[in-house]
Amino acid sequence: MEFLANCLHDLTALGPGGVPAVMAALFLAGLAGGATHCAGMCGPFVMAQSAAVADRAAGGGALARVAGAALLPYHAGRMLGYGVLGAAAGGFAGVVALGTGFRFVLAGLLVLAAVLMFAQASARIAALLPRMPAPRLPGVLERQMGALLAAPTGLRGVALGLMLSALPCGLLYGALAGASATGSALGGALAMAAFVAGTVPALVGVALLGRFFGRRAGPGMRAAGAALFALNGVVLAAMAVRVVA
Repeated sequence: MEFLANCLHDLTALGPGGVPAVMAALFLAGLAGGATHCAGMCGPFVMAQSAAVADRAAGGGALARVAGAALLPYHAGRMLGYGVLGAAAGGFAGVVALGTGFRFVLAGLLVLAAVLMFAQASARIAALLPRMPAPRLPGVLERQMGALLAAPTGLRGVALGLMLSALPCGLLYGALAGASATGSALGGALAMAAFVAGTVPALVGVALLGRFFGRRAGPGMRAAGAALFALNGVVLAAMAVRVVA
C-alpha cells in the first residue's frame, strides 16, 4: 500500500525541491512555447472561440472583452487534459523507478526532457528532427469540435480544451518527459498544470489581437524563447545529475 501511495502522491522522488523546480522549468517552457509555438499551432482554435464570444463581450466594454478573450473554460479543459496525461506519465514512471529500485530511470527522463528543450531552443537541431504530421482528429471528433467551437462557453469550452489536449505536439512531449520524472501521479499533474499556466498569456494575447500578436512577437520573442528553452535544458540536466549523484 505504501508503494502505491508513493506512486500516486509522493513529491520527494527527485529530492527536496525537485517537484517545484520541475514546475518552474515547465512554466517557463510554457511561456516560451506559448509565444513561439502554441500561438501558431493553437491560434486558429483560440481565434475561432474568440470570434464566437465576441458579440456577447462587445456590449460590456474593455473588461468584458478581456474576460471573453481569457477563454477560461477552454484553458480549464486544457489543464485538466494535460494534468491527466501528466498524472499517467508520472505514476507510470514512479511504478517503474520505485518498483524496480532503478531510480536512474527518473534521471533518464530528466535528460530526455533536457534534450527536447535544447532541441526547441536550437532551430538547427529542430530542423534535423522528424517533422510531426499536421495535427488531425478523427472525422467524428472534428465534427464534434466544430459544434463546440460555435458556442465555446461553460462545459462546452471545457470539453473543447479536453479534446484539443490530445493533439500531437513536440513541445508537449518534452513537457511530459519532465512531468514523468517527478515519479508520482500528483507530481506529474502539478508539473503539467504549471506548463499549461505558462502557455495561457500568449493564447490570451492571440484571442485579443489575433494574428497581429504573432507579427508583433517576431524575432525578439523567438530569441527570448530560445534562451528560456536553453535555460530549461540546463536546469533539467542539472537535476538529472543531482538524482544520480
